Amino acid sequence: MSAVMITRKVRKWEKLPGKNTFCCDGRVMMARQKGVFYLTLFLIVGTCALFFAFECPYLAVHLSPAIPVFAVLLFLFVIAMLLRTSFSDPGVLPRALPEEATFIEMEIEAANGNVPAGQRPPPRIRNVQINNQIVKLKYCYTCKIFRPPRASHCSICDNCVDRFDHHCPWVGNCVGKRNYRYFYLFTMSLSLLTIYIFTFDIVHVVMRSVDNGFLNTLKETPGTVLEVLVCFFTLWSVVGLTGFHTYLISLNQTTNEDIKGSWSGKNRVQNPYSHKNIIKNCCEVLCGPTYPSVLDRRGLMSEDSSVSATPAAPSSSSSSSSSTSSSSNSSSSNPVPQTTHGVLCLQKTTAPLIPNEHTPDDAKPSIAASAEKSSSRKEEHPPASKVPPLASPETDAEASLAKDKSH
Repeated sequence: MSAVMITRKVRKWEKLPGKNTFCCDGRVMMARQKGVFYLTLFLIVGTCALFFAFECPYLAVHLSPAIPVFAVLLFLFVIAMLLRTSFSDPGVLPRALPEEATFIEMEIEAANGNVPAGQRPPPRIRNVQINNQIVKLKYCYTCKIFRPPRASHCSICDNCVDRFDHHCPWVGNCVGKRNYRYFYLFTMSLSLLTIYIFTFDIVHVVMRSVDNGFLNTLKETPGTVLEVLVCFFTLWSVVGLTGFHTYLISLNQTTNEDIKGSWSGKNRVQNPYSHKNIIKNCCEVLCGPTYPSVLDRRGLMSEDSSVSATPAAPSSSSSSSSSTSSSSNSSSSNPVPQTTHGVLCLQKTTAPLIPNEHTPDDAKPSIAASAEKSSSRKEEHPPASKVPPLASPETDAEASLAKDKSH
């Protein structure tokens, strides 16, 4: 048995560490916990389906056909922003290579010096200056890198994310530098859609109640009651979330920085990323450039794998045929000694008498019978030596002397 090394090309997303799920050959990137994301999708699609089935036909006839048209456009925009937030790279930072990690460790040890036994080593921190403000870069023990400013390690996805805001289970992904604006547009458009559906549900019930009564209207449109309940409980959370992120955008902060109190703690440190202007802060967050992904998920890389190769065992039919041909050749001429693995042996003129693992069960008795017959024949007629005797040197000399005398 021998091992054969095979080199094949694989996509980089197949070897990326972390707790992410990739689909469509690395084009779609999500967290592994996607159950709440499916719930979000079901609530949005289900509520809008009930609205289109029960309210839109009546409102399009009695009020305006623009009502269902605007609802469809708003619904499509919400779904597009949700999928864009959920399926994109939030800004995951690649981990350090083994050589880079070793070099960083050597730098840290050289800077800190020898720490006496029993004492705690100093924290691994680097200081950088941003807008005349000192910002500390913390070392990530998992990714083996000094995280950039505003980056943080997500414990759910097990990755460092640039400009980390928070991990949102409702969208099934982290919210960071590359998908924050789409997350904000999703929450804002979902708030508008919820308010829109809730408002026209009330209008529909009121218009029908004038002609048929309130109870008869509820019996004729049972989906309206379910829509009103879902929108009522969803409205406060979605609108409140949109208002909170609007406040953060106006200050150019993240949810992570606001929870930790990075710029409003005891030290009263000023936010170095704020432009001290609401419009400028909003423009930077919502209208800034789109940053490319640094993972190169669909790039190619070489992977070496070892495969064990086992030589195939010869079959019984081939061995029997080879032995038959060798026996026919040996009967016509003298046997020729053969060496196998350094041992001198003669060719066999009979088939193997001991059945092997490839011999069928019905053939084993005949083999045993032939073995008995061959042994009895050998006892009655012992085989003569087929190898002719070799002439001695003295006999050759006497024969040559007699030949000379006759001449």
